[in-house]
Amino acid sequence: MHRFAAAALALTLSASTHAEELEVNPDAGNNSFSAVFDAALGERINAVSSAVGCRLRYDPATGTASGRCSVPLSSVRVDNDDTKSDHFWQWATNKKSDPATCQLEASFENVRIGTLAPERPAPFQAEIPFTVCGRKRADGRPEHVSGTALLFPPGTYGSSKTIRVRATLTGFDRDAYRIGPAYTEGWLARVQSLAKVVAERGDVELSLFARPATH
Repeated sequence: MHRFAAAALALTLSASTHAEELEVNPDAGNNSFSAVFDAALGERINAVSSAVGCRLRYDPATGTASGRCSVPLSSVRVDNDDTKSDHFWQWATNKKSDPATCQLEASFENVRIGTLAPERPAPFQAEIPFTVCGRKRADGRPEHVSGTALLFPPGTYGSSKTIRVRATLTGFDRDAYRIGPAYTEGWLARVQSLAKVVAERGDVELSLFARPATH
């Protein structure tokens, strides 16, 4: 009997430390992407989307997370304005592809988060590579991302546990990803006039709710 109990306990502990498959549902409506570009002598532009999707794996034994997140370009709204949104899509695709096929993506491996627990936000920092419509940053460097992950037990947000992730990327350089009028057909004549109106660098914020994957 003692051996059976010990074996059962060992199996339970082993199962509890297996890597967990998680997902952020792009159709949930409560996951957000926000990028603010604030020009000192021009406009303050806010690009937002609630269609963030992620597939994640969290390993409680090592306290690390790996995965991929993406935002469809066509879901991004700029200042809630149709014209500005269309201009941003043109700049991001360089008018060389359909905005519906373009993704803003980030992939990461073994980001150290630590132990997740209720009411104890776990801070993290990581160097994460991004792509825009498949294009990497021109210099090949990753982006520095910092944030927190917080566990909510079952019953807080539905019947399953939920992990809330808040992340910030400061100083995102759109020019490094060739996002702008200088790289877009039909916009070259306006490059100089737009130089001071639209900032090249902005701050990106993500607020995500990850739950156990259902498929």
